[in-house]
Amino acid sequence: MEPVTLTTERLILRPFAPSDADALTAACQDPEIPRWTAVPSPYTPAHAEKFIGETCPEGWREDSGYNLAVVTKDTGSLVGAMGLLQLSGPGTEERRAELGYWTAKEHRGRGYTVEAARTMVDWAFAELGVERLEWLAEVGNEGSLAVARKLGFQMEGTLRARIPYQGTRRDSWIGSLLPSDWGRPSATPYLPAP
Repeated sequence: MEPVTLTTERLILRPFAPSDADALTAACQDPEIPRWTAVPSPYTPAHAEKFIGETCPEGWREDSGYNLAVVTKDTGSLVGAMGLLQLSGPGTEERRAELGYWTAKEHRGRGYTVEAARTMVDWAFAELGVERLEWLAEVGNEGSLAVARKLGFQMEGTLRARIPYQGTRRDSWIGSLLPSDWGRPSATPYLPAP
């Protein structure tokens, strides 16, 4: 798929560009980002260059991950990252994806992540035909949980030993969001358990 650009009232979600490398490297120095995500630690400029120059373009080209930079409309400051991972879209029976995100420390608490995620979720349902959107976060990641709840994710439980982290395995919360949760139709009828 060709990369897309999405907009909200205050934000632009666009493909990462080489000019984002310094801001990406700086944001990922915050220990909370590698603590709760798969971002390497310590995060170096080489990591940013590889992510921007290889990982993101490959994800779009191979339909395996759609990562977007989240920037403010007024200043162009990097707010964070928003992505759809573990894609199984049209042409497959699953039509499932996982929503992932992080927010730079100086931009937390302003509602940016929820605003950007709403647009990404809407795009996933409307344009990609996603029929089950999943959210996973390590148990204890209260910030990510708060965003997921504001988006309407239904919490489904805890997955034991789901996340490998620094030579250990950690438990993960899991939640899901269906098109019907947002008042949208789904190509495949959902028959919930009685």
